[in-house]
Amino acid sequence: MKLVTIDCIPGGQPGAVLESGEILHLARAATPGTAETWLPPHLRDILGAGSEGLNLVRRMVARVEETGEDAREALRATGALLPEGTRLLAPLPSPRLIVSVGQAYRGHVAEMKGKPPSEPHGFLKAPSAVTGPFADIPLPPQAPDMVDYEGELCVVIGRACHNVSEEEAMACVAGYMVTNDVSARDHVPLIGKASTTPEARHAWDLVHMGKQYPGFSPMGPALVTAEEIADPNALELVTRVNGAVMQQANTDDFIFPLARVISYFSQWYALAPGDIISTGTPGGVGYGHDPKVLMRPGDVVDVTVTGLGTLSNRFVAG
Repeated sequence: MKLVTIDCIPGGQPGAVLESGEILHLARAATPGTAETWLPPHLRDILGAGSEGLNLVRRMVARVEETGEDAREALRATGALLPEGTRLLAPLPSPRLIVSVGQAYRGHVAEMKGKPPSEPHGFLKAPSAVTGPFADIPLPPQAPDMVDYEGELCVVIGRACHNVSEEEAMACVAGYMVTNDVSARDHVPLIGKASTTPEARHAWDLVHMGKQYPGFSPMGPALVTAEEIADPNALELVTRVNGAVMQQANTDDFIFPLARVISYFSQWYALAPGDIISTGTPGGVGYGHDPKVLMRPGDVVDVTVTGLGTLSNRFVAG
């Protein structure tokens, strides 16, 4: 099942993508007098309702998939069935928590001339950086010249978990999304120049701050529920800039499998439904190319992950 947030009111409303590509507006399609009218108004809250919430959406989708063209035309007339290409927000436009994994792929660590970590590590990314598919991303006026792309797979948590074991971790996953961990690289050279521990810490802080600008976490187009993805550790990820392939890798290049990553971060964070773990980027980032490939106004970045679709965004002057 592919779940989306439709850009129809401030904050959006949840929908589901049908096999035809049309989008079912869940609130408008709810049958009066049934539990469908009690569906929460935001996708995060539907996830919070657990299997009951998702199963209710599945039944609504199945009901519409089985209807004939006359019934679908009636849904279109009421705005309950929207055309493919309807404007969307990020599936989770206001997440509570985004944990971004660093140095996740062997290929990326190698191109950045680093050493594979002995355990997962990462940083928090600001929810205010989230934007949706096809949204323009402004190049920040204070740091416009070294902006880079990082195509990534996101894990969306579906049940509360804290100190979860690796064996239990994948059962806590609601689904997956595509993201682009956009990064202003201005301060990356400071890491190599650092000669003291405080200097190195300050450099890393600045590098992570360069990932927090508005629009630097585009996500989407859909949240694809976990049962649709047989093995998230074996997905092809391709990032294109203006149509040219820049990143092409498989998640089997992960240094740590997703169960390990989820279990590791759950030691500290009390993860909740709708929380996001962005699982890091493979080799091929713009900063790793020679010459470097950095974003300019008008550049379009497409990130495609097997089974999840393509996230497309254009960069514009800030």
